[in-house]
Amino acid sequence: MRYIKITLLFVITSLTTYAQTFCDVLIKNGKIIDGTGNNWFYGDVAIKDGKILDVGRSLQYITDKTIDASGLIVAPGFIDVHTHIEGDDAKNPTADNFIYDGVTTVIAGNCGSSNVQVGKYLNWVDSFKLSINVATLIGHNDVRRAVMGRANRDATPEELKKMEALVEKAMQEGAVGLSTGLIYIPGTYAKTSEILALAKVAAKYNGIYASHIRNEGDRVVDAINEALHIGREAKIPVQISHFKLSGQQNWGRSKETIPLVTKARSEGIEVTIDQYPYTASSTSISTLLPGALLADGQDSIRARLQRPEVRKHATEVMLKNLKKRKLKHFSYAVIAYYKNDTTYNGKSIEEINRMIGRKHKAKEEAQTIMDIAMNGGASAVFHGMSEEDVKRIMQYPFNMFASDASIRLFNVGMPHPRGYGTNARVLGKYVREEKVLTLEEAIRRMTSLPAQKFQLNDRGLIRKGMAADIVIFDEKTVTDKATFQQPHQYSKGFHYVLVNGVITLENEKHTGVRAGKALYGPGKNPVW
Repeated sequence: MRYIKITLLFVITSLTTYAQTFCDVLIKNGKIIDGTGNNWFYGDVAIKDGKILDVGRSLQYITDKTIDASGLIVAPGFIDVHTHIEGDDAKNPTADNFIYDGVTTVIAGNCGSSNVQVGKYLNWVDSFKLSINVATLIGHNDVRRAVMGRANRDATPEELKKMEALVEKAMQEGAVGLSTGLIYIPGTYAKTSEILALAKVAAKYNGIYASHIRNEGDRVVDAINEALHIGREAKIPVQISHFKLSGQQNWGRSKETIPLVTKARSEGIEVTIDQYPYTASSTSISTLLPGALLADGQDSIRARLQRPEVRKHATEVMLKNLKKRKLKHFSYAVIAYYKNDTTYNGKSIEEINRMIGRKHKAKEEAQTIMDIAMNGGASAVFHGMSEEDVKRIMQYPFNMFASDASIRLFNVGMPHPRGYGTNARVLGKYVREEKVLTLEEAIRRMTSLPAQKFQLNDRGLIRKGMAADIVIFDEKTVTDKATFQQPHQYSKGFHYVLVNGVITLENEKHTGVRAGKALYGPGKNPVW
């Protein structure tokens, strides 16, 4: 009997020791950049049950899977703080364009556009499974649309209460904050007071306010100040989305806009920004039209644009804005995807206008823009920023990188290349080649800074106990391949990507694994 007890004790002790020294994945010999901004160091990372079990030199663990990271960078998985995946994520759940660019977590619901039923959406993310983790903001445009449609007027007190209730419910269900898209319908019709009221609701649940501000061109200073005012009055952290200067007439004004953010932080406003590393933006072609024309739905837009006096007014506005850009044609606007006629994809408005037989005049090109808007609209790429501003904004230390992209469907349309190459472009072009940033600083901006801002408290660092979202890449070869002419090309140089401890990219090939999960904001489990 005593022998049996001793044997059992030995077996239990052995199993306990084995469990303590076993890990699911052991990454060996990597140059670890931990996300803090500190210098790299050589070391190993042990992963177990989706978490980082240990970090150190010459770790000794029993494992079924060892990754030799010799000569490669080991970093936290990148967090893309500005994405739009609410509409097409089910079509390509492996999210290849994000995984091949080192992204393991995305923030959805930006620019005021989200699923209003946040709880239902996040439950769907958990049940359906994507290859990436997803957190979401609650979008003001869709909240307003749910209550008021596309009406171009102020909200009544009763309507505002309904909107506040929707935001409160969304925050309780796990939204990380409130987003606005103040150049889009119907958000553009909302006054600051309406947004402030909703921001105060998000602040109650420790959320943030992320804004595609009201103007990124001539009136950019006023727009930034509006966002800062909301942050100050609502006592809510502010994230200014895709910080930039649009239009040739505004080139160089980053010298004016960055100090606004710096000054606000010195005054105690918790404001940060994000940026995509390109000199072109992408949004709907309808943003070229006067906002008042876009109220009340597609039937109303079509009806308005059939009236000669409306078309005349719209043409005058568009030509005036074109003149401000110091351009003679709408060559800077390139159609990314036009469902009504895919032969337009990849062509500028100037090219399309000539293709369909109209005179080579800006006035005629304005007619083409209105015709596209009448027939359902189109997404477009707009070439209108300066490289000097991109670099100056990039050097601001509280700036994150973001793709402003959806889950791409390979070879569909001619989308902005940022959907494939944002992080690789920063690491290859701006870190390795042009030395705008150090490698450690770039990774901090992609990892711990966004994790801190969006309160993803178990992400963004290579540290014991953190979620095992990890990228392993070659700093000498990492590069973006996507271009404006050939956007459907995956980034190169990422050898491994692990999401929640599961190998999702192995030897630069997607494994097909979908180990992502929904991430919830602080309001999901309120402390009071």
